[in-house]
Amino acid sequence: MRLRLPAALFLLVASGSAGAADLVVSAAASLTDAFRAVGAAYEAKHPETHVVLNFAASDVLLRQIASGAPADVFASADQTAMDKAAAAKAIDPATRQDFALNRLVLIVPRGNPAKVSGTGDLAGPGVKRVAYGDPASVPAGRYTRAALEQQNLWPAVAAKGVLAQNVRQALDYVARGEVEAGFVFATDATVAHDRVVVAAVVPTPTPISYPIAVVASSKQPKDAAAFEAFVQSPEGRRILAGFGFQAP
Repeated sequence: MRLRLPAALFLLVASGSAGAADLVVSAAASLTDAFRAVGAAYEAKHPETHVVLNFAASDVLLRQIASGAPADVFASADQTAMDKAAAAKAIDPATRQDFALNRLVLIVPRGNPAKVSGTGDLAGPGVKRVAYGDPASVPAGRYTRAALEQQNLWPAVAAKGVLAQNVRQALDYVARGEVEAGFVFATDATVAHDRVVVAAVVPTPTPISYPIAVVASSKQPKDAAAFEAFVQSPEGRRILAGFGFQAP
């Protein structure tokens, strides 16, 4: 007599995840590749825990958390989003820590058809479209706007702006040649080094720092704190460094 398992249970058993506790980590889109590696390393040390990763623009993640979406850890690409999370009481402020640094870069498609070599070229007639994250919800977009305002280039660039929902979408626009240039983090440019070229490193008025915190509504705050600690451990920092992130 054959024992027939319900489909959902069969998938759990086959995947080896039955009995594992889900730890939901909501992280900025620019952390996608790095946190996938961090999550795998954490699971190897904590086989009883299954890390579920949720990537999007930081402000979008915050709205999800504030609306009651399950999350245990929140990792943002800027302090503004984490400040909003603190103001909304969405995180445990005592657990807030900075864990990584990044840089803003101007990228162009391979071949650089518009011959862009710096931000000043973006105002010229050869550039019709410039991709960057929406400053209203994307940290990379906020950094871009602040940097260009400092250079008195924001009005000219904003007039050609193609707004992206997150930094990886801005990267894709450039990689596919749909725009002449775009702004992303240095770590994003590294991921697509075969399709885009860094034309310039763009100074920002404030450092690009990434904060992390335990979500206030987490049902497993000890496990969430353990994941946060792992991110900041020597092993976690080595993984992040492998993807181009710098220690704070």
